[in-house]
Amino acid sequence: MSADGQVNMGTLARIIRFLFWLLVLSWGISLLRRFFGWMLRGVGGTSPNRPVQDTPANRRLVRDPLCGMHVAEELAIPVRAGNEMIHFCSLECRDRYLSETQKLAVNG
Repeated sequence: MSADGQVNMGTLARIIRFLFWLLVLSWGISLLRRFFGWMLRGVGGTSPNRPVQDTPANRRLVRDPLCGMHVAEELAIPVRAGNEMIHFCSLECRDRYLSETQKLAVNG
């Protein structure tokens, strides 16, 4: 084998060695990311096999038109007004809103 052939083989061996260690390093980083992701998820985290829990972050908030308070939709008191559904934070706000709209309808 000539000297050029040995140099080319040496270069090729270095490239293959570099690619091998690059693969090992990326695999190691991937394992570390999975491990720390698993550690950081803890008890409240989600995994692909577990359904998403109904947390406050997953709930839809609605705004009371009278006082402006935001309430989770499932806790709000709904009233249908025409084609839209209006949500209230309390019975008091609902009753005040309905009495004011009735006064406006009478005074027209």
